Amino acid sequence: MSTRSLFVAVFALSAALVLAQAPNLGKPASPADIAAWDLNILPDGTGLPAGSGTAADGARVYGTKCAGCHGPEGKGGTAAKLVGGEPVKNMSSEKTIAGFWPYSTTLFDYIRRAMPFQQPRSLSNEEVYSLTAYILSQNKLIGQSDAMNAQTLPKVKMPNRDGFIVRFPERTP
Repeated sequence: MSTRSLFVAVFALSAALVLAQAPNLGKPASPADIAAWDLNILPDGTGLPAGSGTAADGARVYGTKCAGCHGPEGKGGTAAKLVGGEPVKNMSSEKTIAGFWPYSTTLFDYIRRAMPFQQPRSLSNEEVYSLTAYILSQNKLIGQSDAMNAQTLPKVKMPNRDGFIVRFPERTP
């Protein structure tokens, strides 16, 4: 047996012993587990779920589930400011939704995945569309009565849309 073959055999045996002594924490992810987290929303709206919401509906949801962290009307609290801010001029600028984010669909995606902070993924699609509409409306990017859904949300042009280099230009709206 060559030195290389011996090394490979010892390495394989060591790996098997380590795996045999694994702490058995958690469980392997099933296809259903993975599907529940497959929530990607692309800039063109691919992946947006059914549902709809308006700024008025979003104001009510915001008041009960968001204002405690983001402050009244999204203008600042213990968490990030959601409304206002200047367009980003350099990487040290404040990165607010209207001044930095290139796509409105990113806002929906982030809210659905991560908010509220203490209960991520607990909002219904209607609540997420409503909150997205509320935040966009507060930033004067849509009207108060505009409904956001899978068709209308990707059409909202964010002020900093052209401030990024697009990796996959064929996928942008």
